[in-house]
Amino acid sequence: MTEHGVYVYAIIPAGEALPADTVGVGSPPAALRLVGDGRITAVVSDAPPQLRARRRDLMAHQEVLLRLSDSGPVLPMRFGAVAPDEESVRDQLAGSQAEHLAMLSHLDGGVEINLKALPAQNALAAVVAEEKNVRRLREAVRRRPDYEANVRLGEAVATALSRRAAVAGKKILHKLTPMARAVAAGPEVHGCALNVSFLIDRSESDAFRATVQRFADRHRDHVELRVAGPLPCYSFVSSRSLRTPVAGG
Repeated sequence: MTEHGVYVYAIIPAGEALPADTVGVGSPPAALRLVGDGRITAVVSDAPPQLRARRRDLMAHQEVLLRLSDSGPVLPMRFGAVAPDEESVRDQLAGSQAEHLAMLSHLDGGVEINLKALPAQNALAAVVAEEKNVRRLREAVRRRPDYEANVRLGEAVATALSRRAAVAGKKILHKLTPMARAVAAGPEVHGCALNVSFLIDRSESDAFRATVQRFADRHRDHVELRVAGPLPCYSFVSSRSLRTPVAGG
């Protein structure tokens, strides 16, 4: 048993090699190793003392997952997953082998790409030209400027920008969904009209991004699209898989 437990990064199919020159969390960075006896194995290292979500360790955790995904499917653990010892990791893997194998098969060859849709920046001219209510309120402010009229105008502009982004978000979601193996809605993000992740075949990721860019170019007065990825496939792994084989993490 290591002094501070075993830090768990991911579960991968047995037989996969660790990526060269990749190290884990901690200072100095911990060496990675594999733990497992069956058809799946866990990627682990010694857990550092007083583990915290420092930027260096968050980036190290992410880098391990991304490097692993270059060679095969990965069930990612959330940052901070610590088991008491290697034996508890082996016991958990043995008890959930069938479930994990099925999930690895589902993710094989796939990557996660996240898309956020936000109100368009610098789109006031388009909003005034295309939104009758905004245009009416602006004329009223010009004729008789006062605080309340300006507040009403600002609220109308904000509402129009959010509504236009939401409509564009629905359109791009409809366009991208057929390109994905699976789609998962993300948590609500302040200011976002849409936050959604797509499980995409790795070979289709460039075409997916190109489709997003073409849509963004055509609808720049309605929506700003932000794409992130490839990412570890957190959104397409069950919450139970994300928690195990953690003890107290």
